Amino acid sequence: MPLNDDQNSDSDSSRLSESTASSSDLEYSRQSFNSDSSSKPSSPASSPPKAITFDELMAATRNLSNWTLAHEIAVNANFCIKHEDYPQNSFAGTVKQIVHKAFWDHLESELNEDPPEYEHAIKLFEEIREILLSFLTPGANRIHNQICEVLDTDLIRQQAEHNAVDIPGLANYIINTMGKLCAPIRDNDIKQLKATDNIVELLRQIFHVLDLMKVDMANYTIKSLRPYLWHNLVDYERTKFQEILEETPGALNLTTEWIKESIEDELSSVSDESSSSPGADSSSKPIISPTLVLNNGYLKLLQWDYCKTIPETLITDEVRLQELREKLNQLKIIACVSLITNNMVGAAIVDLPDFADHLKRISLPLLEGMNKKSFDLKEALNAIGIQICSTVNKSLSERGLPTLSEEMQSNLMGQIAHIVEKNNPVCSLIDKRIQLFMRSLLALPSSQKCMPTMPGGLSVIQTEMELLGSQYASIVNFNKKVYGPFYANILRKLLFPEAAVEKTEAETSSN
Repeated sequence: MPLNDDQNSDSDSSRLSESTASSSDLEYSRQSFNSDSSSKPSSPASSPPKAITFDELMAATRNLSNWTLAHEIAVNANFCIKHEDYPQNSFAGTVKQIVHKAFWDHLESELNEDPPEYEHAIKLFEEIREILLSFLTPGANRIHNQICEVLDTDLIRQQAEHNAVDIPGLANYIINTMGKLCAPIRDNDIKQLKATDNIVELLRQIFHVLDLMKVDMANYTIKSLRPYLWHNLVDYERTKFQEILEETPGALNLTTEWIKESIEDELSSVSDESSSSPGADSSSKPIISPTLVLNNGYLKLLQWDYCKTIPETLITDEVRLQELREKLNQLKIIACVSLITNNMVGAAIVDLPDFADHLKRISLPLLEGMNKKSFDLKEALNAIGIQICSTVNKSLSERGLPTLSEEMQSNLMGQIAHIVEKNNPVCSLIDKRIQLFMRSLLALPSSQKCMPTMPGGLSVIQTEMELLGSQYASIVNFNKKVYGPFYANILRKLLFPEAAVEKTEAETSSN
């Protein structure tokens, strides 16, 4: 944390908190904005496609970057910047190492000349001065003036002309100043700087620690911004997305297609219900709830193929939704395995304490990474089946009961292995019940904290499902708040096209 004059230099309040996570989640952007909608934040309206210039496209890209970054900072409590360097054995890392070594070797040769050549060293002190000043708050006038006075490059240059530059003294001042400004995590780095005798190596290490302090400063700023962003995030994201709509043609195509598919699903569902109901009037036009359409669209995201581009309005939460889908797939397999095991050997495990927890401890490690293309789910299920048979037999033996027969074990392992098959009845049943739970969750008012009743067959994963469902509902409810006006406009056009045409004609005639 930058120092004010009124703050004690070694006070905890003048330090930064340690960064605890990587910034890999930053990589969420997609260049997929292709629609013809442009609108005001509160009421989206359509406009014809238009050609855009390169500058306009770059402006839209910057808006997208700012938008996704602000969202990530606000909703991800663990988000922060992490200092990373190129791997040592990589080509880029090798090139960087060679270039840096050449620079520092050249500096050392200059300082060893008789008389020494100080020009490159002076430029380094000038750069260090600017970095130190960047860590200060506007009110830190005393230390600001002191840094400018001690690291006055004009004065240092004059001293160099008379071979009177006290480089060790300047380096010592820099280290002491860094010690006042750094986060607690950098205290050991500062001690190591003080123990370095070689002046060139010392300068090199000073720059390394300053780079780390820049990261600390960025993370402190992020932490400070988070409460403000959270309270203003709905308006901020809607405004940013509106700017993208105005600068980029076709910015809601994927979102429109996503909603259109959901409408078609609902129409198909209504049609099936009507055909199965005697006396239904097939000539009447079905009435579809926009809320149900939107909720059905959100449910699709839990089975989305993330190799294809996600709707534009969900880009900021793509990684979170993908992680939820992966966790949900794991839980679905565990519920299937539990249901099969209970149906086939229920009597053998009825007295087995904490069997559900034991089943999860067996299954979760074996299902780790199951959404990767290289993952062999059938092999993992075979391993789970073997472990379950072993656990049940061990429990039966300990209680003096006969173990499972070879045929029973073979049938159990076979049923578990068949989960991978398409349209497997057990898997289809569990999937429907998970969808029912999630649909019920979305139907609850966002202010309601209680969970809907857990459908049968999911008790083994109830705790995990409630946690995952809470995270999912939080993402959905926030997304509705931000993009509700845009969704309403799309739904109006798709569900009530006649009204949209009449509105357009009325606006045209009034102009």
